[in-house]
This record gives sequence, C-alpha cells and structure tokens, in this order.
Amino acid sequence: MGIGDTLKRWFGRAKEEAAELGEKAKPLVEKAKEEAAELGEKAKPLVEKAKEEAAELGGKAKPLVEKAKEKAGDAFEKVKDVAEETWDKVEDKIEDLKGESADSTAATSSGDDAEASEKPEPPATETPAAAESTSGDEATEPES
Repeated sequence: MGIGDTLKRWFGRAKEEAAELGEKAKPLVEKAKEEAAELGEKAKPLVEKAKEEAAELGGKAKPLVEKAKEKAGDAFEKVKDVAEETWDKVEDKIEDLKGESADSTAATSSGDDAEASEKPEPPATETPAAAESTSGDEATEPES
C-alpha cells in the first residue's frame, strides 16, 4: 500500500463524512431559516412602531431645535455687541493714554525750555593771561 492509496482512502472517507454531515445539517438549516423568517415577521410591527415613534419624536424635537438655534443666534449677537463695545472702550482708553502721554511730553519739554530761559546765564569768568597784568611790577616769573 502506497501513499497514494492512503490519501485516496482518507479523502474518500472525508467526502463521505461531509455528505453525511450535510444531510444531517439540512433539517437544522431549514429550521433556522423558518425561525428567522418567523422572527422577521414578528419584528416587522416593532420596527414599524419604532419608525413611527422616531418620526413623532423628530417632529416634536424640530421646534425645540429651531428655538435652540434662534436662542443661540440671539446669544451670539449679544456677545458680539458686548465685544464690539468693549473694543471701542479699549480703543478710546488707548487714545486717551496716548493723548496724556503726548501732553505730558509736550509739557515737560516746554517746561524745560521755560526753565532754561528763566535761569540767568552764569557770569563769564575771565582768566588773565600770564603775560597780561595791570602793572609790570606785580608779574612774577615762575621759578625754575
């Protein structure tokens, strides 16, 4: 007996067993199909009822959704208005601060000029040259 005969015998036996299992499974598959069809028929009214309820709830929810959209839009507009007002106030404050800074700078620089013009100039000091003197006798020559 060779390998080929052994393989033929195994495949032959597997084929016979598969055919037997198929015959045994046929009634089970038929029963499963029948039960699935029965369950499908029983589920149809439930599915239809669920669809109707969903449509009804959707109809009831629609005005609420529209109202929420409207309120959200109103709230957005209010927030936008407040933000614009706040921005305008900030810009005004910045302009005020710029104006105060410019006034302060102008006052400081014009104040310095006014103070400078009010102060008398220090008297000019003359340093007599060593060669010059009121009298020639008073001049002394440096010692070496």
